[in-house]
Amino acid sequence: MDKRLQSGQNRNGKIYLFATVFVMIFGIHALAQTEKNLNNTIRMNISNPLIFGSKSLIFGYERQFKNSQAISINMGKASLPKLSILNIDSDQLVLSNDYTEKGFHISADYRFYLQNLNKHKAPRGVYIGPYYSYHYYNHNNNWTLSSDNFTGNLQSDLKINIHTVGFELGYQFVFWKRFAVDLILIGPGVSGYGLKLKLDTSLDPDDEALFFNAVNDYLKDRFPGYNVVISDEEFKKTGSVKTTSLGFRYMINFGFRF
Repeated sequence: MDKRLQSGQNRNGKIYLFATVFVMIFGIHALAQTEKNLNNTIRMNISNPLIFGSKSLIFGYERQFKNSQAISINMGKASLPKLSILNIDSDQLVLSNDYTEKGFHISADYRFYLQNLNKHKAPRGVYIGPYYSYHYYNHNNNWTLSSDNFTGNLQSDLKINIHTVGFELGYQFVFWKRFAVDLILIGPGVSGYGLKLKLDTSLDPDDEALFFNAVNDYLKDRFPGYNVVISDEEFKKTGSVKTTSLGFRYMINFGFRF
């Protein structure tokens, strides 16, 4: 009995050992296959909330190809910070809490990872490529104006469309094979701005000029390369303007590869 029991235990031990080795080999093979096929990355843009406010949420997807190239698509909600900067002085424009805003962002780029410069395989390392982006913003605001000449309300409806085509240089870090930090370092381009501003007020020309100057300063602070100068002469209470100027693209993304 003891010998048969010992023989059975040895046989069971061999079977257990064989099964363990098989599972380990299969697991390593499956893991290698999984790591080999990490061609997809989902990510979140963390630079836009810092620049444009917490309501600006943009998510992206990158698909890697065998030839060290990739395509990237980004979309999400775009937002501008509250236009409270029009608080020029204590006796000038003050924004009330009655305002609405909406906007969205769409962009795409095609990436060429420079394997002659990178020590690691794509998508880790330096990349270059063309890009296109589109932004839409709509701000509808109610203002209260208190000055020596006028006390009352002002309603403004500002719509902005921005198309940008350019060329970018970036670098993507990969940590623990799964986590990616994507940095677009340089992204010069040409932007086409379309602005439409509608005013509902009885302001005198001097107070209207203050309002337009404040809007110009606000937009210049938010959009690098913005050189549009809007004025009451152009809009005449309701109007639009289109122009082309240099644009720029800077971006930081956190991603997960799968």
